[in-house]
Amino acid sequence: MKAELLALVDELKRLRKEGVTRVSVSDASIQELKKRVPAPSVAASTRAEVLESIPAQVRSANAADLDKALAASNAPKVGKAALATGKLPKPPVVALPEGDKAARWEALREIVLGCPVCNEHVKPGKKVVFGIGNLDADIFFCGEAPGADEEVKGEPFVGPAGQLLTKMIGAMGLSREEVYIGNIMNWRPEMPTSRGNRPPTEEELNFCLPYLKAQVAVVQPKLIVALGATATKGLLGPNSFRSLRQVKGQWKEFEGIPVLPTYHPSYLLHNSSKREKRASWEDLLKVMEKAGLPISEKQRRYFL
Repeated sequence: MKAELLALVDELKRLRKEGVTRVSVSDASIQELKKRVPAPSVAASTRAEVLESIPAQVRSANAADLDKALAASNAPKVGKAALATGKLPKPPVVALPEGDKAARWEALREIVLGCPVCNEHVKPGKKVVFGIGNLDADIFFCGEAPGADEEVKGEPFVGPAGQLLTKMIGAMGLSREEVYIGNIMNWRPEMPTSRGNRPPTEEELNFCLPYLKAQVAVVQPKLIVALGATATKGLLGPNSFRSLRQVKGQWKEFEGIPVLPTYHPSYLLHNSSKREKRASWEDLLKVMEKAGLPISEKQRRYFL
């Protein structure tokens, strides 16, 4: 048994040296490994080494190679499917240089795009996503994390939800170029496949939050629009509310700046009821009033 575990450790170390940072592991394999690791015949040092080598966050996937390896007594063959890695390091401390907004923003952008942790969690061929827009914007739209379209282009809100957000901004009498748009997360949370999205974990949000704070500090908007429950919890705290409806449309605060939580555009894409769309638009009317934007009678009667 000890030989099997040592072989597994050696294989994981070998893959790590080759640049493989994530491996696919089925739930059944994890349970089997947990049964084997605590065996009395295994030295404590060996047990610790095995546990340290296993990713802290594991997602079910097709991991036939690793399943066979755990059942064999010879050196295991671990699959290279990309899934979640171990725990994230402490959130970064962001120090920006002196200068105007453009210089500070560019410096921050280089920091984020070069962040080794962000890049470690981006799949091959995809991009770290950084905010974009007017550095003198009064309104800062904040989402939770990039999706499949965003990680391809490297910009926030460019997929179907982004197209709806552009329409919402246009209904306010503005263009995307007149506001600032960003996400708390700078990478798309890993999925077993290229399809679908999952909400980022609290740990993931906390790691990227300093980058979001730095963007807010550079832009210095009059207000922030928090798009969706996850983004709102990222800004206000994980235990700030249970349901988005508890805080939706109510002014809160982040870093001394007013925050208005509202629905994420993707929610509106999947919920076509006029009531929800009108409720979202009423939130944007509050944003317009707070930002000092003119509101026409047509806008007051508008439905998204």
